[in-house]
Amino acid sequence: MPGFDLIIFDCDGVLVDSEIIAAEEESKLLTESGFPISAEEMAERFAGLTWKDILLQVERESSIPFSARLLDESERLLDIRLASDVQAIDGAMEAILRIPGPRCICSNSSLHRLKAMLARTGIDRLFGDHVYSAKDLGEGRTKPAPDVFLHGASQLGVKPSGVLVIEDSVHGIHAAKAAGMRVIGFTGASHTYPGHADQLTEAGAETVISRMRDLPATVEALAGWTDLL
Repeated sequence: MPGFDLIIFDCDGVLVDSEIIAAEEESKLLTESGFPISAEEMAERFAGLTWKDILLQVERESSIPFSARLLDESERLLDIRLASDVQAIDGAMEAILRIPGPRCICSNSSLHRLKAMLARTGIDRLFGDHVYSAKDLGEGRTKPAPDVFLHGASQLGVKPSGVLVIEDSVHGIHAAKAAGMRVIGFTGASHTYPGHADQLTEAGAETVISRMRDLPATVEALAGWTDLL
C-alpha cells in the first residue's frame, strides 16, 4: 500500500485476545503473594509489559520480595490457559488479508508462546517466519525499548520511517515512537478499559480504532498523510 513499506502488528491484545487471560492469571499470583490487585487493574497498568518487568515494578512500589518461582509459575499457568482459551481478535484475519504489502509481528511474548497462540487461531499462516520476540534479543530489550520493532524492520530491509505499527498498549506505542515509526492504537480486545483510547493517543498514537474491520481503511487514510512523517 502506498505510503508504508511494512505493517508491524503487536500480537497480544491486537491479533489474539490474550491480555485479559494474562491479567487474570497474574493478578491471582500477585494477590496470593501479598499484593492484592484485580485483573482489570492489571490490564490497565501493566498491559504490554513482560511478567518479569511487572514483578520488578511491583517490588519497587510495595517492597514485597517475590519468589523467583513466580516467574516459572506464571509461564506454566499461562501456557495452560492460552492453549485452551485464547481466541483471535474478532475480524483480525479478514483485516490483515485486506492490507497488501509486507507485514510482521513484533511482541514481548516468547517465541514459543507466539507460535502456539498463532497456530491455535490460524493466524500463523498469514505471517510465516516473520514473527519476532523481544525476549530473543537479550536482556533489557523488551518494550518499551524500541529494539524489537527495529529488528523487525531490519529483517525485512525497511527503514523505520516507512513502518506503521498496530499497538494496544502505552508501552508498545512508546516503543514504536522511539523507533521512529508511526502508530495506530487498538482498543478492541477484552482487556480494554475506560480511558484506554485517550491513554494511547497521549502516548503518541495518531489515531485509535476499536474494531479490526476499520483497520484497512485507517491504514489507507494514514498512508496519504505524509505531512505527519
